[in-house]
Amino acid sequence: MKIISLSGQMLLATPNMLDLHFKDSVVLLCHHDEEGSMGLIINRPQRISIHDVLADVGIAVNPDAFKGLPEYRICSYEGGPMDAFRGFVLHDSWYVYDSTMQVSDDIHLSTSRDVLEHIAEGTGPEHFMLVLGYAGWGAGQLEQELLENSWIVCGVNQQLLFHTEPESRWAQAARSMGIDKAHLSTQAGHA
Repeated sequence: MKIISLSGQMLLATPNMLDLHFKDSVVLLCHHDEEGSMGLIINRPQRISIHDVLADVGIAVNPDAFKGLPEYRICSYEGGPMDAFRGFVLHDSWYVYDSTMQVSDDIHLSTSRDVLEHIAEGTGPEHFMLVLGYAGWGAGQLEQELLENSWIVCGVNQQLLFHTEPESRWAQAARSMGIDKAHLSTQAGHA
């Protein structure tokens, strides 16, 4: 069966979401097709800073590289329950590396060391987010969760991803579609 790709869209967990890994989460879908889906949770900052990650992989940091950035821009994010030590960098589309994958028109995903080196030098993407781990779904699994009303599908933009406090991302994305979380219910009506 042919599916409509949701790559480059966001998923907002609804009150119907029973999996605690995804409760109240906002997931950016990076890949979605008949064989499965891969996404990154973008509203769960971790205590691990970008400085910590760069030091762990042996990359020196220019002291001015992160000057003036708010804390939510220099922490890492918990991307999902799978492969928690695998790193991903979401960034603006001005930079393309060997490992870069286009997620949307203005958001790219890179996994190579060179993007980290450029960020550490202060010469890389202006807008970026370091994510550790990812969320994955097998064939048809995400579609079933959508049928169960576990997710709301929403568009993504750089403002929400790179300039909105993580704890406000769910509400801001929902508000952009006219949704108030307080009015969501786990009950379904029948006509």
